[in-house]
Amino acid sequence: MALSMAGYRGLLWRLGPGPGLSSARRELRFPGCCLSTKAGSRSILAALVSTAKRINRRYERFLERTFPRFYVLHSTFTRGIQALFLEVKEIRDIRSRMARQRLSVQQLPYRDMERLRQFRRDLIKAVPIGIIAIPPFANFLVIILMYFFPRQLLIRHFWTPQQQVEFLDTYDAIRRDSYPAVLESLAQAARALPDRQLQSRLQQLCSQVQRGSQPRVAELCAVRAVFSGPALALNQLQVSHVKALSRVLFLTPHLPAPILRHRLRSHVLEIRQLDRALQRLSLGQLREEELRAACYLRGLNGAQLDVASCRTWLEQWLGLSCRLEASEASLLANSMVLLSLNYVRPKE
Repeated sequence: MALSMAGYRGLLWRLGPGPGLSSARRELRFPGCCLSTKAGSRSILAALVSTAKRINRRYERFLERTFPRFYVLHSTFTRGIQALFLEVKEIRDIRSRMARQRLSVQQLPYRDMERLRQFRRDLIKAVPIGIIAIPPFANFLVIILMYFFPRQLLIRHFWTPQQQVEFLDTYDAIRRDSYPAVLESLAQAARALPDRQLQSRLQQLCSQVQRGSQPRVAELCAVRAVFSGPALALNQLQVSHVKALSRVLFLTPHLPAPILRHRLRSHVLEIRQLDRALQRLSLGQLREEELRAACYLRGLNGAQLDVASCRTWLEQWLGLSCRLEASEASLLANSMVLLSLNYVRPKE
């Protein structure tokens, strides 16, 4: 029979103060009071998360067995979302560190600078699909467009491994199709140079590349004055030449000429900043995928090259880029074609 309150007080009075009182109070305390509300909430949450993961694994196994093609899309989307959230977190940490330490972009380490550049380009690419999804019931249209045009509309996080290889090759083919137009524009500009010696050197350089030879950095530096003069300075290039260089840098050529020149200059100078940060890091610190990505950004598709060839080409590129000033952006943009067009050293 339960103790009454008077009996409970009498028991405590008989026990008196001291250890016995504390022990009796612990024994008579209601057992449910020992359970923490916070601990209970955590256990319930952990149980819910565990159940959700188990259901998700069963669902994925069902998709893999029954709808294998849809499972590939589902798993790619899931991994893409996870990678995107991780990248957003990294970008937020970089921005916080920049604000805390009062750093500019140029003062960042190479990897942080490259992450910011790539994230900005991904964000710009995602804007059109975000605008299309604004109207009500437009989600179905967005899904259809993303399914049929993944290269144009999806960012790299949502490409399958096969699509990543295929799309990079496609972009490189589009870029290489513009190389002859760049060389033709250079040869045409060389014929209009007033300095006969520089004219002869640039024409010889263009002919050498068109015949399949690989120019040296010293040969490019010998004609660097041409690319700061009236004929080949970035603000003086022919519109067709600017459009071809824009395609080399994966920029749309379908914009007015002043905007094309501004975007071309900003992207070339951004690569120049990356080059200086990369020189501070040293090429030996790059992983293989970082090495190939660095070559790809600067005009060379290193997928068919061995690591040593990629590193050799990057050393040559840095030897030129880090010598140039901001006013020599035109030479840097054209050198993407001159240095990479005939650099073919396949894997052994």
